Amino acid sequence: MASCPVPSVSSVVAGARQVYRESFGASEPVVAVCAPGRVNLIGEHTDYNQGFVLPMALPLVTVMVGSPTPDRSVSIVTVAEGADEPRRVDFVLPNDSATPIAPGMPKWANYVKGVLQHYRAGPLPGFQAVLASSVPLGGGLSSSASLEVAVYTFLQQLCPDDGDAVSKALACQKAEHTHAGMPCGIMDQFISVLGKDGHALLIDCRSLEATLVPLTDQGLVILITNSNVRHSLTGSEYPSRRRQCEEAAATLGKSSLREATLEDLEGAQGQLDKETYRRARHVIEEIGRTERAAAALREGRYHEFGELMVDSHNSLRYGDTELRMCVLVDL
Repeated sequence: MASCPVPSVSSVVAGARQVYRESFGASEPVVAVCAPGRVNLIGEHTDYNQGFVLPMALPLVTVMVGSPTPDRSVSIVTVAEGADEPRRVDFVLPNDSATPIAPGMPKWANYVKGVLQHYRAGPLPGFQAVLASSVPLGGGLSSSASLEVAVYTFLQQLCPDDGDAVSKALACQKAEHTHAGMPCGIMDQFISVLGKDGHALLIDCRSLEATLVPLTDQGLVILITNSNVRHSLTGSEYPSRRRQCEEAAATLGKSSLREATLEDLEGAQGQLDKETYRRARHVIEEIGRTERAAAALREGRYHEFGELMVDSHNSLRYGDTELRMCVLVDL
């Protein structure tokens, strides 16, 4: 099986600069930023249940290059593969920060508009910019959070905020909630903001505390494979699954499944339908599994870590994973 080379950040930036010159007939853009995609090693469906997740940032990035304009007009071009049409949007920022920036079409622009809406400083100037990305859309590597964080980082260069990284991640998460209609947890935005090369990041999604887990062993290789199953949170079962988990927590009298034990769940099994029970059980077990996995990785117990990853997959296997993914795990 042929491997796919990862484009360098400099090559993605160079391509975006070229498109900028072609699109706007102007001199070089004065700002260039990027934000990484991510892969989650373990901790599936735990972030919106206030549990633990263990993602790592990737060398795949979203790049944004551009320059401010003297008025409040915004023009953005995307060259991201798979983005819907049109590939250029033009609009004017409202004079009042309380005035909403309405989502619409194309869908990719809604992530940009959401970040503009929830940016934590102002007033923002207009700008013209180009977006480019090496994060595959629909590949499950968090292209949306990478886009949001790149846009936020770009805006920080035009109109600096207070620099608080956690607040930045939360603003990007809110953008996805309000403008993309996706009730995502905090993991994707958090790792895109706080990820560090050569490390995974254990995130406590209740306290928002994060602990770097070194991946410095030269004998350690993390293989990311493409199942060719297109991933789309907004068109998936994700929102309904989140509702089921919230309903299960409410049935147990808990603020989230982070507060629940297996004993709590067993005691309420008769009050839950089979699917909700199974998904709640996965979350409760997965939270503990993720903590153990982080410890195993930190201490170099890689076989144990791999077993926990397989346990995580098997916990989701029935009805929640696509056949091609199951085949990859079984290889």
